[in-house]
Amino acid sequence: MSWENIRNYLKGLVDFKDELDMEDSIDRIRKNIWFRGPNVWILAFAIILASVGLNVNSTAVIIGAMLVSPLMGPIIGIGLSLGIGDLKLLRDAAYNLLVMVVISLIASTIYFLISPLDLINSSELAARTSPTIYDVIIALFGGLAGILETSRKDRGTVLSGVAIATALMPPLCTAGYGLSNGNWHYFFGASYLFIINGVFIILATFAMVKYLKYPVVESYKRDSKRLTVTTLLLLIFIVPSIISAVSLVNENNFKRSVNSFIEANKSYRGGYIYDYKIEGQDVTIFVAGDPLSDDETILFKASAEAFGLNPDRMVIKENNFGTKAIEKMAGELAKTREEAEKELRTRDEIILMLKEELEEERAAKDASSDQKEAEDEPEDNQER
Repeated sequence: MSWENIRNYLKGLVDFKDELDMEDSIDRIRKNIWFRGPNVWILAFAIILASVGLNVNSTAVIIGAMLVSPLMGPIIGIGLSLGIGDLKLLRDAAYNLLVMVVISLIASTIYFLISPLDLINSSELAARTSPTIYDVIIALFGGLAGILETSRKDRGTVLSGVAIATALMPPLCTAGYGLSNGNWHYFFGASYLFIINGVFIILATFAMVKYLKYPVVESYKRDSKRLTVTTLLLLIFIVPSIISAVSLVNENNFKRSVNSFIEANKSYRGGYIYDYKIEGQDVTIFVAGDPLSDDETILFKASAEAFGLNPDRMVIKENNFGTKAIEKMAGELAKTREEAEKELRTRDEIILMLKEELEEERAAKDASSDQKEAEDEPEDNQER
């Protein structure tokens, strides 16, 4: 098989433009952005499902909520509107998304306020409060898959998978939990995750719309003002998103460097690292074993610097239970035992001395009593 045949085969394998129906997809996206009728009820059911799932820590219930949630519609609509320059579609999609978000927050807050269920395990809630670079990647590729699936003539179940992967509903419910309990860490963390997911789905949709050459609105081509507005809106979306993505990448790289440093220095002469804590760019390391010498501390700092960490922002907390510490404790225990035994011997001697004195006193008392009886006996005989 020649290289030309291989190239043609691969081109035919990945080419999908003949499978697209852009006009139909635009019409469907326009219809799916509206928050009325069935979508209102579906959103309400999804909110309750997600809230209950988070409340009882059930992954299956949370996945069900993601499947039925209609939030993807307005978000894809925003991405499409930016790509084709349709400001009316942008306004309508943004308005409906805002309404959906507000209603989701209100409903989830009310649920967690009145829920009789105790929050025994909060791992599902906590997982929605700390966005990572993986959330950015998931949202980006999920958005690409979502708009491509929407553009196909024969649509399958890809949108359901995208809804599960990007997980737009659980962060809103987690934010509602934060509001109901005054937990601002949960509220802001979950809100940030929702914004990250939404923005990168929008950017992915915009990029795919441009790549597929969706037909641009005619008035947009001639209207420089619309072009300026769309450009500004794109910058509003793109610049913070890029900054956020870079920040998440740096955070992820920092955590990776810390993990590598910990693995490389897990144990040392007479001790080991048993735990660590990361707060921003500060690292606290907990070590157990013999006390670190000055040379060992210097080696720790040098190793940290080799892994790209700032040694000045590293704190080492020691719990000294190593060999030397055990020997010291054993010596102290032996000394304490010796002192206790000495004290016991002293007490035994005192008890023995007191016992001898008591016996002598009893013997003297008995002798005195016998003498008195002997003196009283002749007098009795004379009286007789």
